[in-house]
Amino acid sequence: MEKQAIESEAQSDGDKFRWILKSGWKGLCPRCGKGHMFQSWLKITDRCENCGLDYRFAAPDDGPAFFSLCIVALPLTAFIVWLQVAFDPPGWVHLFTSVPIMALGTVLPLRPIKGWLVASQYVNRAQEAGTQKLWAQLHGTDASKSDFDQ
Repeated sequence: MEKQAIESEAQSDGDKFRWILKSGWKGLCPRCGKGHMFQSWLKITDRCENCGLDYRFAAPDDGPAFFSLCIVALPLTAFIVWLQVAFDPPGWVHLFTSVPIMALGTVLPLRPIKGWLVASQYVNRAQEAGTQKLWAQLHGTDASKSDFDQ
């Protein structure tokens, strides 16, 4: 009952985006907001330990890496090129500044971005058109119900 209240509250307020950001950033279940979405750094758990949401629907694939590279790596690369052209520092400066900044800047956002993509997929009920029957056959679930409701 409580999970439905949270889900309907998120949708009735018309504030799906804030709910997606909150549950994705904190790695919480997008249905109940209490269970954990991840079982390790980037591995999504099989089911929510609180409400039982089956995460087989989640398919963020390469999305987190793509967004991390586009949002973080491209601006950092531009900054590093500017630094090289403007000041021409020796190579060791880049080794101790540019490389760690680039590595941390692209790896750290992966988990929240993956959480946002999974939460967005759940909240918006996103799945490929025409695949519901196939998924039901593969997973042995009820074909008349959505994967998000099982």
